[in-house]
Amino acid sequence: MRSKSGFSFFSKMTSSRKKPSLSIPSKGLESSKIDRTIDHTAEIIEKWNTEYVSTTKFYSLFCESKREAKEFVKQVKDLQNAMDLLIREDPNSENLLRAQKLMQIAMKRLQNEFHQILTMNSAHLDPESASSRSPTSVVSNEDDVWHESRLAGDSINEVEEVSRNSMTELKSIAECMIAAGYAKECASTYKSIRKSIVDEGIYRLGVEKISSSKAKKMPSEVVELKMKSWVEAVKVSMKILFDGEKTLCEEVFESSVSLRESCFRDISKEGALLLFGFPETVAVRVKKNPHPRKIFPLLDMYCSINENLPAIESIFSFSSLSAVQTQALTSLSRLSESILSHLVEFESEIRKDSSKMVVPGGGVHPMTISAMDHLSSLAEYSNALMDILNGSSSSSSAKSLLPKSYFNVSGSEGSPTSEVRARFAWMILVLLCKIDAKAEMYKEFSMQYLFLANNLQHVASRARSTNLKQLLGDDWIARHFEKVRQFARSYERLAWGPLASMCPAISTSEAVEMSPEETKMQFEMFDERFVNTFVSQSACVIPDPKLLDEIRISIGRMLLPVYRDFYNAHRNAVMLAGTEGGWNVRFTPEDIGNHLSELFNGKGVSENPYVCSTSFCLLKAPPTILGPKPRSLSCRRF
Repeated sequence: MRSKSGFSFFSKMTSSRKKPSLSIPSKGLESSKIDRTIDHTAEIIEKWNTEYVSTTKFYSLFCESKREAKEFVKQVKDLQNAMDLLIREDPNSENLLRAQKLMQIAMKRLQNEFHQILTMNSAHLDPESASSRSPTSVVSNEDDVWHESRLAGDSINEVEEVSRNSMTELKSIAECMIAAGYAKECASTYKSIRKSIVDEGIYRLGVEKISSSKAKKMPSEVVELKMKSWVEAVKVSMKILFDGEKTLCEEVFESSVSLRESCFRDISKEGALLLFGFPETVAVRVKKNPHPRKIFPLLDMYCSINENLPAIESIFSFSSLSAVQTQALTSLSRLSESILSHLVEFESEIRKDSSKMVVPGGGVHPMTISAMDHLSSLAEYSNALMDILNGSSSSSSAKSLLPKSYFNVSGSEGSPTSEVRARFAWMILVLLCKIDAKAEMYKEFSMQYLFLANNLQHVASRARSTNLKQLLGDDWIARHFEKVRQFARSYERLAWGPLASMCPAISTSEAVEMSPEETKMQFEMFDERFVNTFVSQSACVIPDPKLLDEIRISIGRMLLPVYRDFYNAHRNAVMLAGTEGGWNVRFTPEDIGNHLSELFNGKGVSENPYVCSTSFCLLKAPPTILGPKPRSLSCRRF
């Protein structure tokens, strides 16, 4: 372990220990005391000489007898003090050579004990005894990712708990070896054992080094699983692994700042750089192949780093570990760039949608549903998006393109909140403009407005019931619901207005002047128009219950009062005509009301004309194009 040369050991001792501050008593008395000290320490040191113990089994002093272990350390310290005095009194004495040999035996024993205690702790991470997964296995879903990461975290936590229970022994051995000039040997033993624990922990958490070229070749599903696993790995490693390792270093090497830094650096730097370098690799990969659905794992990774920045700065505070902080910030920046590219791609997918087939019944377009689901999920990351969008050129362009009166913004203009509000408002406006273009594919203007009402109702309802409400504000939501009502009134006027207008021409004021034959003709005309209108509107759908009730009630208020007045005024004439000519009125006011209550259930809509991918539902290409081609961004009715 150490050189047998007395000069080498003396040089080590004189350079590593301070000279006794007390004056040396008379030579004879002090020599006698030193002799007794060396003799006394020799008994316990020789007893635990590693050269005389079994080669097949290590008998640990600290495991066999805690009391004797404390006495061993105390005697070594006494031996150190005696050697200090001998060096000053007689550097060439035989007692000093004897003390040197004893100290070498003691240091070898303490180093072995130090190694044994650390190894006993690391045994809890042994593959056969730890209930954690191999990182080469692929878990099946997100729940498995969380479960397996928790198992790995529990395993690591168990190791740290055992380490804390052995803290006293480790600390006392470290202080003793450092005081004797064996700091390098102590630190080397500590690093070799503890680094293997950290590396094993990182490995078991599923974090591995992936080159950019390898990342490009990996299937998207595998990359996404690794991204989810990485988020859990950060939670465990920051709360348990790195924080616990730094605490252990600080307590074991409390007496030496330089050893604390060098040990923690050499143990954790490689694993930390591996951990925080992974997001940069996958962010670059995903940025080159953007897809709206892939933005959420990126946001989870961004939030994970961002939330842990204070902990990263605290745990890796040594100047020699500044590279870890730099890597974390670099990954954060790369994730921001990739997230922004995905936002652009989401807008692009809406713009590029070129389906030509109308949605049956004027219902909610699948693109509206999937886009609002996506935006609602994005709104849950509003705080992260505020950081990402604040000051970016894309958010500035979104604000400049929005109408000046789009928000009632006062003193908050230019704030991070206004930036993210503008971006979300712009993305919804792009969606609405695409919906406006698709409305023109309906041949009837009434159906265009029903389609617009249904889709805008879905947009506004989703905004009101999710985190979008906090972003867009009550005024935005109220104005869009008012727009829904305007579209609904336009539909009612165009689809049902002509039918209602027939009744005033034959109102009660003109009842006396109409003959039974004229009355019969008017009723027949109304019946025919009602049947045609009802049949044409029977395929219409209104999925939202509230909007459905509002439109039904509104149509009833438009039609029923005037028809009831006409019916009541001419009922006798109708009955007379029916008696003489075998004819009767087809619809009573109650019949009209009952028929209206059956509207908008989508009768006649059968085939599902959609093709759905993982992000958007697109309409199947029809044999012929109905209506004009979609235009570029145009919001004629928004």
